[in-house]
Amino acid sequence: MSGAGQDHRVKFVLDAFDTLFNKRDYAAAERLWSAQYIQHSAHIPPGRDGLFDLVKGLPATLRYENHVAAASGDFVILHGRFSGIGAPAAWVVADIVRLEDGMLAEHWDVIQDEATQAQSRSGLPMFGDRFPA
Repeated sequence: MSGAGQDHRVKFVLDAFDTLFNKRDYAAAERLWSAQYIQHSAHIPPGRDGLFDLVKGLPATLRYENHVAAASGDFVILHGRFSGIGAPAAWVVADIVRLEDGMLAEHWDVIQDEATQAQSRSGLPMFGDRFPA
């Protein structure tokens, strides 16, 4: 796939994440997530409704920020941070989504609590170039 096609898919998924997690525009998100959405995450109930219901139950302070994104074929991987989730630490997440027919069709993730500087054995932040405050 060309770089332009990859960029389009990355932009699509980033826009979808912004629509759902930051804007909480569920009507618009329904046009981005397939009704047959397959959820592999251990933290999220099945299907599109499971994801949307999870987001609806999270605090209004929820915020998604992206650090790195890449595409290969129908797959897009995002390395991002979910903050304001109502937990002591933000989540740093690798989200992998599969696109089909112009929609998010399937999802996997790897989730870690964001480490503070005192907790980081590498001495480097997990997200971006700064440790959490």
